[in-house]
Amino acid sequence: MKKCLGISLLLFVCTFGSMGCRQLRDFRKPGLETQETTTPGFEWIDEGQNQQVTTTQSVPVLETIPDETSGSSIDKMPTSTLTPALVSVNEFGSSVVSRVYPWDECGIVRLDKVMPKEIELNQQFSYTITITNLTDSFLSGIVINEEYPNNFELISTNPTAQEGLNKLSWEIDSLGPKAERKITVSGMADYAEPLKCCTTVQTPVIPACSSIEVIQPSLKLVKHIPDNAMLCDLIPVKYIITNDGTGTVSQIRINETLPSGLRTTDGRGEITIEVGSLPENQSREYTIELRAARVGTYSGKAIASSVATGLRSESAETTTVVSQPVLGITKLGPNRLYIGRPVTYEVTVTNKSDVTAKDVVIEDTIPTGVDSIRATNGAQLTEQNTKLTWKLDTLAPNSSETFRISYTPTKPGTITNGATATAYCAQAVSASMKTVVTGIPAIMLEVGDLEDPVRIGERATYMITVTNQGSATATNIRIVCTLEDNVKYISSAGATSGTIEGSTIRFLPLGSLDPQEKAVWRIVVVAQTPGDVRFKAIMNSDELSRPVEETEATHLYE
Repeated sequence: MKKCLGISLLLFVCTFGSMGCRQLRDFRKPGLETQETTTPGFEWIDEGQNQQVTTTQSVPVLETIPDETSGSSIDKMPTSTLTPALVSVNEFGSSVVSRVYPWDECGIVRLDKVMPKEIELNQQFSYTITITNLTDSFLSGIVINEEYPNNFELISTNPTAQEGLNKLSWEIDSLGPKAERKITVSGMADYAEPLKCCTTVQTPVIPACSSIEVIQPSLKLVKHIPDNAMLCDLIPVKYIITNDGTGTVSQIRINETLPSGLRTTDGRGEITIEVGSLPENQSREYTIELRAARVGTYSGKAIASSVATGLRSESAETTTVVSQPVLGITKLGPNRLYIGRPVTYEVTVTNKSDVTAKDVVIEDTIPTGVDSIRATNGAQLTEQNTKLTWKLDTLAPNSSETFRISYTPTKPGTITNGATATAYCAQAVSASMKTVVTGIPAIMLEVGDLEDPVRIGERATYMITVTNQGSATATNIRIVCTLEDNVKYISSAGATSGTIEGSTIRFLPLGSLDPQEKAVWRIVVVAQTPGDVRFKAIMNSDELSRPVEETEATHLYE
């Protein structure tokens, strides 16, 4: 079988590859003439050894074309000579031809073609063409052309090629970085002449590109504030500014004019936040604390704007309701009370608002001069025994709690019982009740004679004693005594002075007689005629609804 003199591809002069991209530009000058050069080639022999042969090729003469834009000339390589020689490499049983396109030192793709060194007539054989991406980028528009002689009968290709007259073509739409694509061609020789199959590669044009970023910045402002707040609480308001576009937005500012009644902690009615620059896809968060001057509903929205670009974003309107618990307190009890009897007070605390009152405390002041203190469950007595305290965690809106206190006064007078209710963020409320504690006068009248019986002509003394056995002072005590005809009035004395009118003796009123005290009056008479006589004393006072009478019997004899 005849020896195949190398792989019959159009080979470019190897000298161009060694010159480099800059040397090649210097080489392409107008007027360069074609020169004959010799380059080493390879010829495969039957024994599997190769021997060096000399081939003669022409260095292309560059054409000069005018540059229509600048008026200068541009060197142009004739297209017919842009298929340089491939370098043949001997492998066991096959030959490998490799070539870098478009230039060895500026390679974009590499062609590796593997063919058998010899084949038998009318026997099917295959060879491969491999294209490798030498760059770190995706390539497209790569075209591989394969020309074959008349004595080659094509059987198949993988992938399928576009067929022409003794010509095959493959177009690679996309080839990834450092990726490769392999093509297999199958056929046979139908008469005994060397098969000369030539491969060319059209590489994509790589333009010199530069890009300008087109940005579209965008601002988004979100405002957060609690839906409800207490009047005594600080109200946090949060602003979140986001650049959800592309590129950086500079000189950003957030502004909000606060509604009347809502102020910052330092008393300002407007919020201004200097954000500065904000890169794309970044957010910043700011928190400002506000204080409400009164209860009510407050609404508002904030605006973010860029002084540099004019961008503007408005937050959604937010509303917060500022509330305050409102407490009420009432106290019920007796206006008057007799000493020694227990007095009971009822304290009712009410939440008059629509919000829950928290940490409710009720305090009741214990007056002096009482004992036997009692209260409803949960009451705590202070160490000084001056207050009773109840504590509630919460008091629901529009609800009430009632507490009772009882104690016994130990002396008359006016006692004042006061109670106070407090809660978190609520104004304290108080109520008081006065009770007049009075005693019960219990006046006892006693009348007795110091001598009995009494001889005619002798004197007899009658003693009138008034004792207040009660717990209250008796007032305006009046004593009236009557004598029978058997005796004659001599004199009288005692707590008050008396006068006689006929047989009636009247003493001036005694203004007051304190509890457990006594008042004494004496009347002296002389016995005139014998008999069983009666001495009558009548007592009256402001506290008595009817007079009290006492009679003493005395026996008069001769």
